[in-house]
Amino acid sequence: MITANHQSWVDILILQRLFNRRIPFIKFFLKRELIWVPFIGLAWWALEFPFMKRYSQERLKKHPELKGKDIEVTQKACEKFQHFPVSIMNFLEGTRFTNQKQAQQESNYKHLLMPKAGGLSFALNAMNGKLHQLIDVTIVYPNGAPRFFDYLCGKVANIKVHIRILPIDAALLGDYHNDPEYRAHFQQWVNTLWQQKDAQFDLLVTSLD
Repeated sequence: MITANHQSWVDILILQRLFNRRIPFIKFFLKRELIWVPFIGLAWWALEFPFMKRYSQERLKKHPELKGKDIEVTQKACEKFQHFPVSIMNFLEGTRFTNQKQAQQESNYKHLLMPKAGGLSFALNAMNGKLHQLIDVTIVYPNGAPRFFDYLCGKVANIKVHIRILPIDAALLGDYHNDPEYRAHFQQWVNTLWQQKDAQFDLLVTSLD
């Protein structure tokens, strides 16, 4: 499992370049609706990216029989990953960072948006204990988050990246929606991860080239 802060679509290219031939090919958990995106959706499907089917709390209240179906569907989509190595990417912030989004969220972090612990828990549990290490990546663009086209044109001269590897143990697996004790433990673990990332961001910003 790979986690990273998210500032630009360039992040994906940076991750693929850094880890090319160093870890298994990176795949993303995608919302099922994205399979209908022209061209790209078909490419994701052909590359066997896992598509998640999520149900809102409102729909679950109206249709309790759907409870747990999202995990079942995603686990089935990931069954093929049990037979060969795979790396799964999860942007915990759920969207790219902007100062406006940070203000709207009233984020607790200086450089980051609030992490979505439930999404990471969902992904780990969907893989049913098959992921054993967390690669935590902090990406900093000293001159500001670049546009995708600028990167492709070679206009992004300075990028700083910090990588660390953490174990994924059994304590990080559980029923996020129905087990309050596990949910509190997992949220605290994610919050600590993000506090450390925020501090690392500061170190990268102030470090010499």
